[in-house]
Amino acid sequence: MTKARTYFQRQGEHTFTATEHVSGAWDVAEQHVGPALGLLVHLVETDRDARGRGALVVGRLSFDILGTMPVGQVSTSVNVLRPGRTIELVEATLTSAGRDTVRLRAWLLQPCDTSGVAGTAHERLPAPQELPAWDPTSVWPGGFLASAEVRRAELEPGRARYWVRTDVPLLADEPVSRLARAAGLIDIANGMTVRVSPRALAFPNVDLTAHLFGEPRGDWVGFDTTVSFGSGGLGVTSSVLHDEQGPFGVLAQALTLRPLPSGKS
Repeated sequence: MTKARTYFQRQGEHTFTATEHVSGAWDVAEQHVGPALGLLVHLVETDRDARGRGALVVGRLSFDILGTMPVGQVSTSVNVLRPGRTIELVEATLTSAGRDTVRLRAWLLQPCDTSGVAGTAHERLPAPQELPAWDPTSVWPGGFLASAEVRRAELEPGRARYWVRTDVPLLADEPVSRLARAAGLIDIANGMTVRVSPRALAFPNVDLTAHLFGEPRGDWVGFDTTVSFGSGGLGVTSSVLHDEQGPFGVLAQALTLRPLPSGKS
């Protein structure tokens, strides 16, 4: 029997196995952290719904990336740090090879109708079909980047507007929200418009924080991204997040800049 094409396969209530589609991008023997972020969001939402708190919506996702993960089995846990009727803070942790590797803290907030004052000064992106197709594997190796469809207009190195989607499910035979699927893609921002070649400089992100003012709709996730490098080894990748209806959030990733030995790939 052919295995389903997914990013993760559920092994138990709290355990999952990453597939080859999560590999890369700095090392193909390691997981690209992107799908793991989506998995943690899915588990937070699943726990929320199981506790009867399904009316709350996610207002912020803050991930700390504590280490690298081999492509293999991971375990997870979810804890409510701040329970409440209208506001909750929930933490989800992913453990790999016996150590915590990704931690998410999510604020869950009570929604209400504010359509009469809704708006933003963020400019809308051109529609996906208006941007040219771009192959991210021309820069990055690994199964995760190979699984992504990208349409991109790069204005200059470190500055681009682009759309990303994937036809690979996060999990097989398990409903996953639009937000969890989008969360599984947003870490891709740090590699979509590089300022310098990743063969000359490593610039991994140690965190990712998304503040949301809407819920994503549709399969495409859009990014308006700027990458900034400082002179002391620090960097930031900043993005405005879009769906095809317009902006729905902002994203920031803190980078550690590390020159590589000449000729290292």
